[in-house]
Amino acid sequence: MDFGSVAIMAPGALGVSFFYHLTQQLQNNDGKVFFVGLDNSRSINALMKSGFQISDGKAVHQLPPDELIFPTLDAVWDMGKRPEIILACPNPDQLLQVVSTVVALIERIWAQEGSEGVPKIPIVVLTSNGIYFQRVRQMFVEKLEESILLGRLPDLWPDHMPYVVGHLLRGVTMQTGIRHGSGAATIYHPGPSGHSALVGGGEAVRQRCCELLTQRGGWFDNSAVASPTRLEFEKAIVNLMGNLLGLLYAFQDDGSFKRLTIGEILVPEHEGDVRELVQRVFEVGRAVRVFTPQEKDEDVFNHIYTRAQSVRLHVPSSLQAIEIQINEGCLQAKFPPTETWLIDPLIRYARSSGLVEAAEYFEGLRDKLIAKMEKSILYSVGKAQR
Repeated sequence: MDFGSVAIMAPGALGVSFFYHLTQQLQNNDGKVFFVGLDNSRSINALMKSGFQISDGKAVHQLPPDELIFPTLDAVWDMGKRPEIILACPNPDQLLQVVSTVVALIERIWAQEGSEGVPKIPIVVLTSNGIYFQRVRQMFVEKLEESILLGRLPDLWPDHMPYVVGHLLRGVTMQTGIRHGSGAATIYHPGPSGHSALVGGGEAVRQRCCELLTQRGGWFDNSAVASPTRLEFEKAIVNLMGNLLGLLYAFQDDGSFKRLTIGEILVPEHEGDVRELVQRVFEVGRAVRVFTPQEKDEDVFNHIYTRAQSVRLHVPSSLQAIEIQINEGCLQAKFPPTETWLIDPLIRYARSSGLVEAAEYFEGLRDKLIAKMEKSILYSVGKAQR
């Protein structure tokens, strides 16, 4: 294992932001932090030829691909680069692929080195936005069990399974970043250093991960007290408040789009909408025991609302992404993937808990946003024809 090394899987706006800060704003690009693709796709191959362009407000930095971008985790392993940590930050709908890739790596390590290779299994930190850690961890265990059944791994119980599963962490992050363009012309814009809370997994694993990422310039905390799902729910409120409600306010009645900051979203006339959102998420969270009976939604509202006020000038990432799509003429009337991985679990939890009104509330937000997107597309078409 290459101690102190970090593989970012896969390249994208969030991953590039992590890279920027873990290399101390590109000042310590020592080869210990690099990118790994999820598959040998056209996009990763294009990046392997062109490298990255990162704009940080001071300059546009061209990063050559050599020793920086690799097509797959297998390719990295073949070259002898064995990362201690994998920061997984793909689109949320690629998380199952991440799990399958990691299990395949564990199979390879065991086939080559047997039980002596177990300490070389990397720490995997899932950083994509969404409410998913419990389900993904369950998938991880099921994939391992399947490998045992098929003879690709020995029975890992009771000696090795807790160790292996303890290497899967959740990183609930406030890190932001956006990108403009596509292919070789893509320019990445890292956001300011954002706080990431590490939860789940083993205590010693979390502590080692936190120490390494902090030493490299990241802002990571070992949140040993909180449960992963608790932090996911709290982050969901922040995301939905800024991104989902923000999008609903940004799309105007005539179909045009207005760029809004957090401060412009959280104006007094929107407080009723924000409170209802917090109440509904809190209601579902209490039903699944994320929030305790002693807690009040008012306290959660005040805590998160105060945090949001500290970034009043920030334009939420989903608004930035949608604005780019509108300007490039590629907006589709589809619910954004990040918001999908927040709303869908909330709807599922609400319905399984008998909270019909809460489920219908979240479904209503989703339908309203899609309708506004459809109207915006028509507006853009009409504008182009004038």
